[in-house]
Amino acid sequence: MVGDTLVRGRFTSVTGFEAGSGRKRWEFVPPGRSRICASSTAVDGSLVLVAYGDLAGKAGDGATVRGCPTVAALDLADGRELWYGDRKTWELESDRLNDGLVAVGGGLGVVLDSGHARDGGNGAVRAVDLRTGAARWTAALPAGCLPDKVASAPEQVLAVLVCEGEAKLAAFDPVSGASRWTVPLDARRGVAARAVVTFVSTAPIVLRADELGQGVDAFLVFGPDGRPTSRVEATGDHGSIDSHVTVSDGRLFALVSTGGKKDRLVAFDLATGAQAWRAEVGGPRYHPGALHAQDGRVMVLMTSIKYHDSLTVLDARTGEEKEERSFREHVGSVDDLFDRQGAVITVRSGGGVRPFAGYERW
Repeated sequence: MVGDTLVRGRFTSVTGFEAGSGRKRWEFVPPGRSRICASSTAVDGSLVLVAYGDLAGKAGDGATVRGCPTVAALDLADGRELWYGDRKTWELESDRLNDGLVAVGGGLGVVLDSGHARDGGNGAVRAVDLRTGAARWTAALPAGCLPDKVASAPEQVLAVLVCEGEAKLAAFDPVSGASRWTVPLDARRGVAARAVVTFVSTAPIVLRADELGQGVDAFLVFGPDGRPTSRVEATGDHGSIDSHVTVSDGRLFALVSTGGKKDRLVAFDLATGAQAWRAEVGGPRYHPGALHAQDGRVMVLMTSIKYHDSLTVLDARTGEEKEERSFREHVGSVDDLFDRQGAVITVRSGGGVRPFAGYERW
């Protein structure tokens, strides 16, 4: 949400909607047979980066995007394309689309260039001026390392690297691109290159590393100097953390499954990794919908076909329940939510559904 505009990006287009009414405001469609294959997950002011490439094969018939050479900056306030340019083409795996290939922050656009790793290229992390597209710098990576994901933190550019079979975290100076530090994700046993590593937050730095049932599955917390601060295991006495996670107010908030009749919201202290509090939410016929934390409050939306949807608001510091509301209808599966002037706006994925739905408290 940028100002009073809600923005949804898909492989076919980027579309802006009026937050107060859901009315469509603008739409950006890449030219020709191009498809959007990556976008930044954060916004710098109202600007984002998207990358797109030509579609190979017939749409709807196993079509893929071979490489993704064109990077563009969009202003989400009105959908304008500020600039576009061809960068070095990188190879894209189908399960990595839209995941850490471009990032924005501090006036920079950051682009991951795999350098045709299959052909022996070293790859690079490149930065451009976000407003003009002018090249700023290309970071030199440690020997034997390839870039896997990029992100932009307030004071530095971050990247997940794959170095001789092990995943590592690196930071670069945002002005010059000079290397600041490179650290293993897990200093004791390492995290294998096959692991799925995602940025949960960049301020503070929190990543999830999942070796897909063959080792590490944890949320790893680092200080701005790269020193490991704490970790939260995805599975433990608290239950099993799936995908409903957010970071705010020095804590990691997660909806966990306990195998019982209710889901549980657990708050973890990022300084220590210890549980700060837990609260039962939902019920036997409710499903986890979305989680949002901001300004000292945690909002949990649970969905139910039979009982309609419900919202619980808790104090982020103590877990004390501040508000519980029900809604008159069930709008379907929910992936995220926003709190806007007393109304709750939900985000839903899938090509056949409307991307946003607004609730009024009653």
